[in-house]
Amino acid sequence: MQLRPRQRDFVQRCIDALNSRGNTLGIAPTGAGKTVMLSSVAKKLGGRVLVLQHRDELVAQNRSTFRAVAPDVDTDLYTAGRKRWSPGVTFGMVQTLCRKDNLESMPKLDLLVIDEAHHVAAASYQNIINHARSVNPKLKLFGVTATPQRGDGKALLAAFSNISDVITLGELISSGFLVKPRFFVIDCDIRGDLANVKMTANDFDMDQVSRIMDKQAVNERVIQEWKDRAGDRKTVIFCSTVSHATHVMEGFIAAGIACDLVHGDLPDSVRRSVLLKFEKGKIQVLVNVAVLTEGWDCQDVSCVMLLRPCSYKGTMIQMIGRGLRKVDPARYPGVVKSDCIVMDFGYSLLTHGSIESEPTVGQEREAMSREKNCEGCGILIPAGVKICPVCGHEHESDDGEREPRKPLEDFVMTEIHLMELSPYRWQDMFDGAVTMANGIDAWACLVDHDGTWYAVGGRGATSVNLLNQSQDKLQALASADDFLREHGNKDAAQKTKRWLSQPASEKQLSMLGLAGGMIFGMTKYLACCLITWKINEPRIQRAILK
Repeated sequence: MQLRPRQRDFVQRCIDALNSRGNTLGIAPTGAGKTVMLSSVAKKLGGRVLVLQHRDELVAQNRSTFRAVAPDVDTDLYTAGRKRWSPGVTFGMVQTLCRKDNLESMPKLDLLVIDEAHHVAAASYQNIINHARSVNPKLKLFGVTATPQRGDGKALLAAFSNISDVITLGELISSGFLVKPRFFVIDCDIRGDLANVKMTANDFDMDQVSRIMDKQAVNERVIQEWKDRAGDRKTVIFCSTVSHATHVMEGFIAAGIACDLVHGDLPDSVRRSVLLKFEKGKIQVLVNVAVLTEGWDCQDVSCVMLLRPCSYKGTMIQMIGRGLRKVDPARYPGVVKSDCIVMDFGYSLLTHGSIESEPTVGQEREAMSREKNCEGCGILIPAGVKICPVCGHEHESDDGEREPRKPLEDFVMTEIHLMELSPYRWQDMFDGAVTMANGIDAWACLVDHDGTWYAVGGRGATSVNLLNQSQDKLQALASADDFLREHGNKDAAQKTKRWLSQPASEKQLSMLGLAGGMIFGMTKYLACCLITWKINEPRIQRAILK
């Protein structure tokens, strides 16, 4: 399994921190490929490894992914059903390992990996970490999570002294690894009431939220807005309480929509049965209460509804992230998804701001190579991070150590700036492995192949040329954009042209073999780029490989 360029950066930064400090926390949202990256870290460091999870589904998922990343490494399980230590990598359940008799069977570990590491402050995790360190004081501790912020803001400091890398959701969207969200904040005239809701230890008082939001008028508005904006889409809804969720579910069923509910009090077998029916398309709308915020993957979800406020931005991002994954055509034949509708009835987006406005720290390579201590909690974080992922402290744009201003000739344009200045729309495709722009009379694309970016341009039916190759994507992009500026039709393909954002035509869908399928967010321009790629792919491959 080949890592994407951004994933390779994440893995290397985490390994560097583990080797120099003995522990680190890596932060990446849903869809970044956390399991692939933690597996790569474990493979590269080698030795005897324990990967710790808190749910059965995560144990199976992580082991399966690790086998794809490192098929030659021995693995085993330490769970309630099977207690075996592998000489390579063992995937264990926290609830099983934290028992004293099971802890005593633990061999000397070289690396302890904690998935969903925001749980690490719990006594069960601390007991396992302390015992592993007593067996091997040089143990390396690696955590990955999408939601590092906890109620006390500092609980993660009990295990981790530093954050080695932060991948943002906005970064994954702009890079094409996730689909773009389309935000709608629906005002039901309850914002003032929600603003007065009290905080509990970790979140808003959801009983109080329910008394405000679980009203017939609001629930009817929810269903009508959904019908108007997303009635053909597979949808996940986040509610405040089980009673609230039940009433929302009953409203959808009364409207003739196949709908069901999952929550934490359901038996595991019932919850798994409902999730399976949703996965298979027997249910269109799935309502939940605090169940689907982590460790759940259903790629064809293309609408997310927030029927509750979120006190933490991380929680909001986790919920929205349920609908941003791209679909695997082998897993979901006939389904195409290039966007996700997000309908917010709890005003969280107004409180926390759009997820796309976050700083793209992964593209600030110089800032990511430097570090600073958070003024709020003290943890060591990359200098490019403006908001501490652990405690939420907002840092100034500069960390206080101002460097001499560089002369103008040393200025390096970022990839984002170059794309903004280009007269053409650069379209990410195939999980970011290809970036293409179509100028009607000519086209150009960037292809990531074995860690090198290849710029390829074409004119007419047969003229395809290699323009540049570099490990620096920006250099390749500049060459491709120069080619397109010279040979493309700016009048017809200007990125501000209205036709670019119109829905794809039936003829385009037919050419792509998508006619008759479920198509979400496929524009004429995206279809144009995909068709151009389909027609020219053999010639592009020859240009790259010759």
